[in-house]
Amino acid sequence: MNQSILITGASGVLGKSIVAAALNAGFAVRQGVRDPKKATPIAEAVSLNYADAATIAPAVAGVAGLLLMAPSLDPNAPAELAPVIAAAKTAGVRHIVFISAFGVNYNEQAPLRVVERLVMNSGVPYTILRPNFFMENFSEGFLSGSIKAQGAIFLAAGDGKTSFISVQDIAAAVVAAFQAPLGNREFDLTGPEALDHAEAARIIGEAAGRPVAYHSLTEEQMLGGARAQGIPEPAIAYLAGLYSVVRQGLAAGVTGDVEAITGRKPMTFAEFALAKAGAWRTPVPTMAE
Repeated sequence: MNQSILITGASGVLGKSIVAAALNAGFAVRQGVRDPKKATPIAEAVSLNYADAATIAPAVAGVAGLLLMAPSLDPNAPAELAPVIAAAKTAGVRHIVFISAFGVNYNEQAPLRVVERLVMNSGVPYTILRPNFFMENFSEGFLSGSIKAQGAIFLAAGDGKTSFISVQDIAAAVVAAFQAPLGNREFDLTGPEALDHAEAARIIGEAAGRPVAYHSLTEEQMLGGARAQGIPEPAIAYLAGLYSVVRQGLAAGVTGDVEAITGRKPMTFAEFALAKAGAWRTPVPTMAE
């Protein structure tokens, strides 16, 4: 296979996994990143900055497929991605796969739902993938630091359950969507089970061989911590909305879409934790010689 695809957000945790899976499947991959020097050196990299219109048309030129992602916690995603979608149509892109988010199709005002509509109305064949919260948030993302340093997860998630999914399964679904191709279809991607954060903490602790606890915060406590880290207010409001959904139990749904698309069952949280156990272990001090 020599079909060429542009992967946006290629330097992130999910983006890197998609790049690796697409290359393994035989696609010609172009990575769209703000700074090509920071891209994985295993595939072509081009400058793509949503805030710089001059980078968009060159990035999409000559590719058959576009994997489209929005920046994390970005309420301005529709305005930023609309020019990319338009440029893809002008360039003759034949398939757009958009990474949205689980449940946004129930809120027409949600930024990612607005982007979904832009993609659907573009005239370009599309696949919408709506993954739930990533398992890798615990091992490589924003929750990893406190787990390793303090053996703790601090969130305003209440006791709501989430059907966490690994980025490896999302990447496999992306590849399958381009291979089929799964044109003009929508899929909700989840893991095989729904867990609350106390259960996730226990599983992580068992895998890492150390106690890990979940501390349920109030929304005010969580958002205050986000402000202390310098997170912008629009992103903080977005974060509040995400975990309100979790507390209400709206992130607990489990679907069979990963298996339907890829032909295999998605990774369990226990399998993920065993594979990533080293991420949460505190190095043992060694004696100086």
